[in-house]
Amino acid sequence: MDNNQFNNNEPNNEPNQQPNQRPVRPVNNGNGQPPRQRRGGGLWKIAVVALVSALIGGGVAYAGFSHQISNQASDTTVSSSSEPGTTQVSNVTMKNSTSMSKAFSKNKNAVVSVVNLQKQSNTDSSDPFAGLFGDDDDSKSSSSKGSLEEYGEGSGVIYANQNGKGYIVTNYHVVEGSDSLQVILSDGTKVSAKKVGTDEVSDLAVLTIDSKYVKGTATFGNSDALTPGEPVIAIGSPLGSEYATSVTQGIISAKSRTVDTTNSSGQTTGQATVIQTDAAINPGNSGGPLVNAEAQVVGINSMKLAQSNDGTTVEGMGFAIPSNEVVKIINQLVKNGKVVRPALGVRVIDLSTVDNSRIRSQLKIPDSLTEGVVIGSVDKNTPASNAGLKAYDVITALNGKAVNSVAQLHTALYNFNVGDKVTVTYYRGSSKQTASVTLSETQSQVEKNNSSSSSSSSRG
Repeated sequence: MDNNQFNNNEPNNEPNQQPNQRPVRPVNNGNGQPPRQRRGGGLWKIAVVALVSALIGGGVAYAGFSHQISNQASDTTVSSSSEPGTTQVSNVTMKNSTSMSKAFSKNKNAVVSVVNLQKQSNTDSSDPFAGLFGDDDDSKSSSSKGSLEEYGEGSGVIYANQNGKGYIVTNYHVVEGSDSLQVILSDGTKVSAKKVGTDEVSDLAVLTIDSKYVKGTATFGNSDALTPGEPVIAIGSPLGSEYATSVTQGIISAKSRTVDTTNSSGQTTGQATVIQTDAAINPGNSGGPLVNAEAQVVGINSMKLAQSNDGTTVEGMGFAIPSNEVVKIINQLVKNGKVVRPALGVRVIDLSTVDNSRIRSQLKIPDSLTEGVVIGSVDKNTPASNAGLKAYDVITALNGKAVNSVAQLHTALYNFNVGDKVTVTYYRGSSKQTASVTLSETQSQVEKNNSSSSSSSSRG
């Protein structure tokens, strides 16, 4: 019986009732009226049993209520020996174990800090005479002779412990340019890590450590099953290992957002479909897991939006790479050390950036065509050249899906595999045409075959 039920009991106003006697409601017959007294031992016994039961029930409720009042009073009561104005800590403790706290407990030992170590030059740039007295050769090799120093930190999560190795997934930008890598475990132990493979396009990388250091592993969940509004936690090392294994909680704001991806020079190279969350993600959280209530990793935290294009400060907009994409990429990295992606073998720029009327007149495309990808040049012996594509053709679709920018072209292209056939829709002058292209080469093969050429345009 809860407290409200006790408080709603009707008081007994009988004059003979003692002050400390517990009030007892009369047993009723179900219609709100007291039963009429009848003669007969059987009925009397039933009434006595019912009365005794009511007394016992009332006593339990009363005792429970009194105990609760006592506990509440102990929260603020001070001992008689205490000085006026002082207080004490309550002896009542609250043990609250939620699904999210359990999810954190299951994953905290699998989350690590990843330290990017790079060789620093020994040359003192503040010395105005450096390199003037025959030290040029030494200065050229100073970077290779320099000591390793911490360049940056991020997070990672151990997802497998097999064949004597612990496998860690993190972000590409966390390990980019590293000369050596170090992993700090949840208990503070520092161990060396080896790079298995990296992928700049997806911003993912896989590292390994000796399996004897593995304290726990995480499990991937199905990111396609996410629902906006469901709770998640982000675990990682915001601002570095000083705050290692920090946890923040939020919700899934959107399960599928398309954002532009950029390379190290800031050029937009593609688009990525990511999970949006309002769980706090700060520098250093990159590479750490986004975990659902079932303690499953549903994403790898990658970036946050701090400011909009118009300069507006933004809060609560973080992004994570969906777990389904993560698993697909890291399996390839473990197997091949890289991700194999197809290529057309062309250099392209966005049509929207071509605002020169003279260039548009050379293209001879309809005035109504304002979006697409202009082919600047076609590499020899590539899928594009074999299909008959030429410079100044303007690609507008791939397998029927509109292509309005280089980023969209890359995103659409990377959904296919080497060996697939795709239909390219393009304009050659004012004529709209299609070409069947067999994706027989990878992006790395095209770049290797044409490494001597250079251009400000992107490859596709």
